[in-house]
This record gives sequence, structure tokens and C-alpha cells, in this order.
Amino acid sequence: MLIGVPKEIKIGETRVSMTPSLCRRCVSLGGNVVVQKGAGESAGFTDAEYRAAGAAIATTAQKVWRSADLILKVKEPLEAEYGHLREGQTLFTYLHLAAGAELAKVLLKKRVLGIAYETVEGVDGQFPLLKPMSQIAGRLAIQIGAYFLQSQHGGSGVLLGGIPGTMPGHVVVVGAGNSGAHAVQMAVGMGARVTVLDLDTRKLEALDIEYRGRVVTLMSNPANIELAVASADLLVGAVLIPAAKAPTVVKKKTVAKMRPGSVIVDIAIDQGGCIESIHPTSHESPTYRQHGVIHYAVPNMPALVGRTSTIGLTQATEPYVAMLVQKGVARALAEHKGLARGVNTQDGKITYDAVAKALGYS
Repeated sequence: MLIGVPKEIKIGETRVSMTPSLCRRCVSLGGNVVVQKGAGESAGFTDAEYRAAGAAIATTAQKVWRSADLILKVKEPLEAEYGHLREGQTLFTYLHLAAGAELAKVLLKKRVLGIAYETVEGVDGQFPLLKPMSQIAGRLAIQIGAYFLQSQHGGSGVLLGGIPGTMPGHVVVVGAGNSGAHAVQMAVGMGARVTVLDLDTRKLEALDIEYRGRVVTLMSNPANIELAVASADLLVGAVLIPAAKAPTVVKKKTVAKMRPGSVIVDIAIDQGGCIESIHPTSHESPTYRQHGVIHYAVPNMPALVGRTSTIGLTQATEPYVAMLVQKGVARALAEHKGLARGVNTQDGKITYDAVAKALGYS
């Protein structure tokens, strides 16, 4: 098997899908690896390190895509990459097809076997390849929110931790999954007042126990959301339904009640976002203002910390990549139900129910 590692081209993307360590593992299992020149530089990995690990270095993306049986990426292919895709190829990456109808059409037309990181399941029914990026995005959401709350960025000038004699900033996190829980952790660590909302009482109970009452936990319903968001200095949207389009849980009329200069960070933007007033932004132009509120919605947020994100991601993907190399794609999918759950497109069809429903194929 020949594994291709193209350089990511999404704006501001600094991650790479394979470290030299993972490359060495693939080569030891009998795989061949071709890495595009400079693919790992933004994450701190040089071409020389990949060569030493047994990879060949290709000068162009076309050479990587044209020759590889398995394309290993971080982000979904962009329009400029659609022409590289070909029938019989396997693509292993974050696909987020529920918010990517055009890419879905291309994958179906070209009969690409698309395996999505975000729907691969572990033995516990969790999503091990989504987890590290969700953790990073959750932590970054607070860091980013604190930055844009600063007066020189047009924010309300609130210091999340406050000082003695002043009220600390109020952080509201909607969704208590991986990303939401890590957002809560960072916000509490900075000394903010924190309110978290979720539909799952078990998650709320776990956070209440962990923080011993320092965090206000509320059931996620329209009344509680409206009450909490109206007083938020920083609102973090962290609602996830795996592979499906994120539900809209915060309405525009609720956002309009926030104080001017408040900040929204929507981690769910990869899946369409969970806040009605949100639309995707980029690292080059990360924010916009609506209703006087600063909105941040960069789909590849973890690229802000490319090295940490790359290491975290590839540590999670390594067992699955190794399985594909060692056993071949067909056998690996047949023998590992969790990896097979990652298949979103195959033989010109959408094979994951939530994606098919979101795109109108079911």
C-alpha cells in the first residue's frame, strides 16, 4: 500500500496528518509513504525527518494524490483538490459531510471510499479521533474569547478572572461533551463565573461533582439558554451530534440581548454551527460583529496550535492507520466494526445514516 500525505491547503491550516514517528510505523509494517514537500513544516516536522523515517518526498500535491492508494489528511478536500480524487482511492480524514454537500457529490461521483475521522468509534461507543481536537478546541475557545474581549479588539473590556473587588467575567458553555467540558475547565482555571448547559443530566452531575459547586449547571432548554446567554460575556457553542448537522440552540433574538462587545465562539461550526447568527470565518479574518456581538467561527481552530494538534491527532489515528496498512483496507474494515463506522461514502453511496439524512439522501 502507498500512503499519500499532501500538504493541507485550508487557510491557516498548520497541521499534518502524519508525523515522522507514524511514518516510521507504517514503513515497518510494509507500507510505502510519500509526503508532499513541506507538508509538516508548520507543525515543526522537516522533510529530512520524513526521509529518515522512510518516506519519499514529492515536489507537488499532484504527485502525492496521483500515486497513493490511501490519502491521509487532516481537513476535508477543498475545491482545488477535487480534481486529484480518483475512483478506487481511499480517503481518511475529517470529512464533516453534513456541512459539505458539494464535497459529498464529488466523493460519490468519483466513487471514493471516504472514511471520516469524526465517525470512527471506539469499543466504548465514543469517538476517539474526534476527542483530541474537541479537547483542544474547547480549551482554545476560552483563550480566544478572552483575547477578543480585550478593548483593543472591540471587546467589552472584561477580564474573565476579574480582580478582587470586581465581578469576574461570565462564561456560558452550551454543550457539556468533550469540547464543552474542556472549555469549562479552562474558564474555571482563569477564575471566570461559569454556567454550562446540556440535555444530559449525567454530564451536568459529573461537572457539578468535579468543580464542587463552582460551576452552575442548567438543563438545556430555551428558557435557561435565554436567561444564561443574556448575561454572558463569552458564549461558547459546543453542541455536537456526531456526523449530523449541529442543531441551532441559540437564536438570533437571544444573541441580540447580549451586551455589546461580548464574544461568541462556536466550536460546532464544522457541523454548521449551533448558534443562529453564526457563519464560518477563517484564520485570516476570524471574526465579524452582529447585534454588537463579536462572532468567532473558524472551522479549523486547532490549527492555531499546529504541533500540539498534530501530535494529539496522530496519536489517536495511529492504531487505525496501522491496521489499514497491515491488513489492507477491505480486511481492516471487515474485522474492525469501529473503523467501519467511519465509512461515510462507498461505491457511490452515502453509507452513514446521519450524513445521508443531513444531505437529503435518505
